[in-house]
Amino acid sequence: MAEPITLRVNGEERLAPAGLTLDRVLEALGYQPRLVVVEFNGSILSRQHWPSQPVVESDVLEVVTIVMDGT
Repeated sequence: MAEPITLRVNGEERLAPAGLTLDRVLEALGYQPRLVVVEFNGSILSRQHWPSQPVVESDVLEVVTIVMDGT
């Protein structure tokens, strides 16, 4: 098994499994991908690109959770 990689997520260093795409990294970090918006290395990345976007050591993610209002 590969060593984990270190990412910066919302300003904090986090470990994630190596060799994953963005959608899988989000899941590994405990996010529900359908409920977040992601800035990836300074750019908003369209959800359609997440399954093909590799995540590597030192990438920077800003993850914003979408809050659903039931009213």
